[in-house]
Amino acid sequence: MGYHHGDLRAALIEASFGLLAESGLHGFSVAAVARRLGVSSAAPYRHFPDRDHLLGAVSSAAARDLRAEIVEATDAAGDDAGDRLAAVAGAYVTFVTRTGAGITVIFAAGLSELVDEERRERTRALMTTIVDLAVAAGPGSYQDVIRLVEATIAVAHGYTSLLFDGFFARPDGHATDVAAARAVETARALTSSQARPL
Repeated sequence: MGYHHGDLRAALIEASFGLLAESGLHGFSVAAVARRLGVSSAAPYRHFPDRDHLLGAVSSAAARDLRAEIVEATDAAGDDAGDRLAAVAGAYVTFVTRTGAGITVIFAAGLSELVDEERRERTRALMTTIVDLAVAAGPGSYQDVIRLVEATIAVAHGYTSLLFDGFFARPDGHATDVAAARAVETARALTSSQARPL
């Protein structure tokens, strides 16, 4: 469906998520997003001077939206700190499967050079949320907390990659649910064994 009216900037960001979900970061370009919207290849440049600025706007929206999904998932997980941190992994798998915008987009190479305070604040808020969950779930040194955050993200990203690679293909069509549930189980095991070094 082509783009006809309204906020072109917002439409470009939304179309970027669709393209990322289908083609990944390697297939992402300003021209491909323009084609997806049915606008001229020059139209996006009225809002974004180059690919990195468009990707930066997508990264900012992804950080905001992923954080919102993590908050919703952790609230639904109950009061147990380990369950709440593990819920991050499931929320990540579900979000990235739907949007194509995970860590590789949020922290894409080159974006750190952009002057974009909103993106930095949203990224900081996302990571602070995960760090705070890790502090509650795995009391220890700051280094221990950071390693728990890294391990949780690695589990989430790993299961998402397996899903994209067809590892969880199922005829019943619930591959995302399976991968998300496995990610939560594995992430929960990280805090269950917190007495042992990660």
